[in-house]
Amino acid sequence: MKKQNKLEVGDVEEAMRAAAAVGDDMIQKRMQGYVVPESFTHGSAKDRMTWFNKGLQTGDARQCNTFGR
Repeated sequence: MKKQNKLEVGDVEEAMRAAAAVGDDMIQKRMQGYVVPESFTHGSAKDRMTWFNKGLQTGDARQCNTFGR
């Protein structure tokens, strides 16, 4: 059977966990035990989840202009 590029149960939750796990805040807390928001380069866990969800809901990568907002 040919795969039809559809999401399976749990895919979105797994993606949200992955987005959160690589947030600058989560990485800093894991690596150094504290968070320095002024040094973020790729966004917090919340930011990354917000933008992932925006892309998922709209399907439009142009909506993910974090610097223009």
